[in-house]
Amino acid sequence: MKGRSVYILILSVGVASASCRKPYAPEITSNSTSLLVVEGVINPGNDSTFITLSHTVKISDTVKTAAERGATVAVESSSTTRPLTEISPGVYSALPLNLDTTQQYHLRIKLTNGKEYVSDYEKPKLTPPIDTVTYTIKDTSLQINASAHDPSNRTHYYRWDYSEAWRFNSKFYSSFKVVNGTIYPRLPAEDIFSCFSSAKSSSIVLGSSVKLAQDVISKALITTIISSSEKISIRYSILIKQYALTKEAFAFYENLKKNTEQLGSIFDALPSEIGGNIHNTTNPAEPVIGYVGVSTVQTKRIFIDKEELPATWIIQYPFNCTQDTALFNNPKTKLNEVKAFILTNLTLPTLTLRAKAPDTTLLGYYRTDFICGDCTLRGTKKRPTFWKDK
Repeated sequence: MKGRSVYILILSVGVASASCRKPYAPEITSNSTSLLVVEGVINPGNDSTFITLSHTVKISDTVKTAAERGATVAVESSSTTRPLTEISPGVYSALPLNLDTTQQYHLRIKLTNGKEYVSDYEKPKLTPPIDTVTYTIKDTSLQINASAHDPSNRTHYYRWDYSEAWRFNSKFYSSFKVVNGTIYPRLPAEDIFSCFSSAKSSSIVLGSSVKLAQDVISKALITTIISSSEKISIRYSILIKQYALTKEAFAFYENLKKNTEQLGSIFDALPSEIGGNIHNTTNPAEPVIGYVGVSTVQTKRIFIDKEELPATWIIQYPFNCTQDTALFNNPKTKLNEVKAFILTNLTLPTLTLRAKAPDTTLLGYYRTDFICGDCTLRGTKKRPTFWKDK
């Protein structure tokens, strides 16, 4: 494998004497906790290229990585340079490059501190299409699978990532809103009951056909969704992206996968060596995390409806939600609970609370926590452009 080996985890050794043991706290330099992380693939075809630059942070920090802003990033061959533009903090992109697949390419990065990095030159790999995306129903989970094959028998090494989207409802329907201390009926356009949410893959999914007689991947497990997940409460969609890898890139991701599965996420401390293909041009000994390949991308999307899944699967709302009452005049406490709990925006009004017929006097409202009645706190009302109803 090309590239320097990166040691992420520093093992401390306690020094023990015959009479007592003293704790040993090794000094960790700033360099060991702020490594450049490069994520992405150079897409030589008719789709955009995205490269993310960040730095690792201390384990004690609340964020996992820090975006690297203001860098100069370009895709280079021996004769051409194609710049990338920063479209969001640490994310650099270029419109379809449509590169000559007979040439080799690498990524050049120059940071605002003057440091410069390059990836190894690689020849573009053409990713075969995804044949099918299917799902398998288990006792307590839904498994998403992908199948592919390369009739030219040239790929052998595959990687997948994905993005999910789903529609969900809040626990309770809120028929009312509070504006300047007054309760009004909520208009249909102001509905906060039904929303969309999304997520991107955080795991490394790999497949190899190198030990098979044919270059075929059959039902590779992409992700698993538990049967009680809100993702499958109404309608769920997954877009799977497939990449062809070199043998060296596959080894890098396989090693990274083994390490991160032991500790959690991709950028947690790693207990062994991770060698990439990115180097500091003036200090090759500097560790850099990442592998930049050159590969086209194939995609396929499917939708899954709740009706397609077992009726015995019970969806669990992710919060413990209850619906209480708020009276204008609580006879026991003499408290105006509507004013105390609703007009102050402590809780959200849901339904009216009236006296029994035939009186039907408005006594107050039912109320719940905002997280239980306002789906926009966890999602968006904006419908994804790709979304299709059943």
